[in-house]
Amino acid sequence: MSTYAIGDVQGCFKELELLLDQINFDETNDCLWFVGDLVNRGPDSLKVLNFVINLGESAITVPGNHDLHLVALAEGIMQAKKSDTLAPILESPDKQKLIAWFRQQPLMHHDKELNFSMVHAGLPPQWEILQALELASEVTQFLNSGDYLSFIKVMYGDTPALWDENLTGNDRLRFIVNCFTRIRYLNDKHELNFSEKGAPGSQDGNLFPWFTINDRKSKNEKIIFGHWATVHLGNIRDFTPYNVYPIDTGCFWDGDLTAMRLEDEKLFSVPAT
Repeated sequence: MSTYAIGDVQGCFKELELLLDQINFDETNDCLWFVGDLVNRGPDSLKVLNFVINLGESAITVPGNHDLHLVALAEGIMQAKKSDTLAPILESPDKQKLIAWFRQQPLMHHDKELNFSMVHAGLPPQWEILQALELASEVTQFLNSGDYLSFIKVMYGDTPALWDENLTGNDRLRFIVNCFTRIRYLNDKHELNFSEKGAPGSQDGNLFPWFTINDRKSKNEKIIFGHWATVHLGNIRDFTPYNVYPIDTGCFWDGDLTAMRLEDEKLFSVPAT
């Protein structure tokens, strides 16, 4: 049995099929970890989503910002963007089942035996792995409660920017979601910054990639993440001193779709077609 973590698919079903052929994926023995943003931008989001759901226990998925955008669209809370390619899902007779599935997925996955954690975007420096898992569960439980729409309506926003154990209500939930699905940079006060989206090295001098913060409490844990396609402009191995594995290699942006076998950290990739 092998476990493969796969970067942001974003509706690129053809490339996903090619990648699974390359790794000789065996649904009966292997397991796939999807790092989020299964859908949107690419041409075949509905195919990707149905394929992953049908894998059942052979797949583990954490939702990304595009996946939560789909939930908000389906609930009539957000307007579609020009770049969205989500209409086939929204028009599907199975729409409610598909949206409910996304709401049930954990924002973080941790495997003690493999010694890997997976999130879509990242973690703030104040959280240890156990705390992060508990906070992820807190959000998932709320998203599956009868009151989840009350948060979806106010989910979008850049505040609060700094973690505080005393945060409550929607502010607490929004901060947690922002970290798991949107974080890239923090300033020297450890406040989240969402205005800068470029590759590391292109940012203002007082901004730092989340994984480079010296006192990050999760720095001794191996963390797989996606979301940030420009991170891979260097070599993915350049990031192992930080114990992070950025595997969004920009398939939709004419890059590659990448998988990493967790047992030996071997990389596999196929180019965008």
